[in-house]
Amino acid sequence: MAELWVVVDHDQGEVRKVTLQALAGGRRVAADLGLDLAAVFVGSGFDRSRDRLAAAGAGTAYVAQSDDLDGFLLQPQIETLAALIQEKEPAVVLFGSDALGKDLASGVAARIGAGVLADVVDLAVDGDRLVATMAVFGGAMVTRCRLRGVPQIVCVKPNAFVAQDAPGDLAEVPVPVSVSEGAKRARIVERVQNEGGGRPAVEEAAIIVSGGRGLGGPEHFRVVEELADSLGAAVGASRAAVDAGWYPHQNQVGQTGKTVSPQLYVAVGISGAIQHRAGMQTSKTIVAVNKDADAPIFQLADFGVVGDLFKVIPALTEEIKRRKGA
Repeated sequence: MAELWVVVDHDQGEVRKVTLQALAGGRRVAADLGLDLAAVFVGSGFDRSRDRLAAAGAGTAYVAQSDDLDGFLLQPQIETLAALIQEKEPAVVLFGSDALGKDLASGVAARIGAGVLADVVDLAVDGDRLVATMAVFGGAMVTRCRLRGVPQIVCVKPNAFVAQDAPGDLAEVPVPVSVSEGAKRARIVERVQNEGGGRPAVEEAAIIVSGGRGLGGPEHFRVVEELADSLGAAVGASRAAVDAGWYPHQNQVGQTGKTVSPQLYVAVGISGAIQHRAGMQTSKTIVAVNKDADAPIFQLADFGVVGDLFKVIPALTEEIKRRKGA
């Protein structure tokens, strides 16, 4: 039976949330397309992934582990995935639509002569064809695309689907790895771990609280951080705040930063320039707090508060803490 694959995004075997979400989305459409659901693991540490993938409903796991896949840039992984796809001929291959997933997907697609859709926020079936909903032109438009050809390569945005357990047996299929010397020319010589302060990563968080120029300075980001911590949320920042040196670039949300799609997005002191809206407008619920009633962010917001953020946000934080403690 033909298969729908989900390529596992992991950190030394620790499965990232976007993979579990993609498995949920893939499971939703696989049956209607007459496809079996499988995971593809490339790298090291599969023993740490096995139980999680089984619980997420992956019936099969193709496992490619080799020293040749570690310590290099993505070319060995791209080469391995491309060869496996050409051998097994899956109908659909899903990647996470983050920086790593899009790099892998585009490299694989170029090698096998396939197309690729990025930043997909929904999957459906029309007849016998997969239909992908995606944001295009910097998020200015949302399109629905009926895919054709094999394989169909799709990058699914984090939080596009809700991860759900569907426990079952997991059949492991070892994949032999043979990497060319050319693919190993770029070696990783150092890894630096950025400390996240215990908060979730912006690209994976279900809730994000972002601050912008309206905060007035880096010292005032504590207002945003306190609200984020009360919600168990990630902290984001607008390009203006990042360019001013108020917050790290890794937290930037927008067209030149992270593209996110959380369940809840709270914009604090962010006017809503098109560059920022392109990175967050597919959020499920948007709350904006700004003293300017004409700020463009209110055109997107599901709920808006016109007022002084230094009064509104602390009051909101205290109320959330009170209700949590009740």
